[in-house]
Amino acid sequence: MPMDDAALFQVISHFRLQGTVRSVGPYGDGHINETYLVVTNERRYILQKMNTSIFPDTKHLMRNIELVTAFMRAEGKETLDIVRTTDGATYFEDPTGAWRVYKFIEHTISYNMVPDASVFRDAGAAFGDFQNDLARFDASQLTETIAHFHDTPHRFEDFKAALNDDRLGRATFCRPEIDFYLAHADVYPVIMDGLGDGSLPLRVTHNDTKLNNILMDATTHKARAIIDLDTIMPGSMLFDFGDSIRFGASTALEDEKDLDKVHFSTDLFRAYAEGFVGKLRPSITEREAELLPLGARMMTLECGMRFLTDYLVGDTYFAIDYPEHNLVRCRTQVKLVQEMEAKDAQTKAIVEDVMGGADGSEADKKELR
Repeated sequence: MPMDDAALFQVISHFRLQGTVRSVGPYGDGHINETYLVVTNERRYILQKMNTSIFPDTKHLMRNIELVTAFMRAEGKETLDIVRTTDGATYFEDPTGAWRVYKFIEHTISYNMVPDASVFRDAGAAFGDFQNDLARFDASQLTETIAHFHDTPHRFEDFKAALNDDRLGRATFCRPEIDFYLAHADVYPVIMDGLGDGSLPLRVTHNDTKLNNILMDATTHKARAIIDLDTIMPGSMLFDFGDSIRFGASTALEDEKDLDKVHFSTDLFRAYAEGFVGKLRPSITEREAELLPLGARMMTLECGMRFLTDYLVGDTYFAIDYPEHNLVRCRTQVKLVQEMEAKDAQTKAIVEDVMGGADGSEADKKELR
């Protein structure tokens, strides 16, 4: 629950802000942390109360962010700018929780849905650049902030445990969704097995590459900064590609109740692949390229499974606005996976085309759709 103004002003007093605070209020629509916009007479800031239930190791989480943002800044990249506390720390803790402040990145916008293919192509290039930049970063410095975050087989075990427990008796309301996830058990190990046997390279990845984690310039609509770095850790590039497609190649919001509005767009898949692979073509392996369509399905499967698991256990992870919110989110992901499976031949052809460096004629593109 958002805090009252007096308590927020008390928290803010512990940070080195420029100017006099004029206002503070809720900001954004994130699922995990509580976010506020702070306005002074000199500039704006983002204040966040970190979710220590999900990220209990605040010290190392903030150290990860400090290391990565310092590295990105040294590379000449625009990135999050941590505001220190009056004691010089990267965050402040009191009985109300753990707090951090970033400078507000002005003249930017973010999207909850893709407005057009060109923006999504630029988003792909931004995350491709992000991985290229971090390829020179020593990943051994990073701490795992959430264990097994994109370990899909581990997520499946969590799901089965929640289903077996069914402590709220909710399984009866989502039997088709339960059966859907049980039926896909054979595909869940593919990426983790590849990381384990070395057929997929381990990279430093963002691990939460939704479109709204890119700040776009408000005038040019070009990507300027990657935000929400809480889940920076080693993983597969398929995680980052897949989560972007899951979120950005959908024609509807993540919690759209009308499933007739939810579709997987191969046009948007192509646009993102062109941007992402275009930046990573010198380093992407043949196996990674081959599994790009599977990466999109896997991250969509995994996210929907997490929504369903959270629904079964009583909505302890994702913030909800109504009792069935996580189940609604799960259903959009199921619909997307079903369409991804139906369009598997098209997405594989698109990857072959993009990897070959050809844009393809408009006739070819229409044929693929």
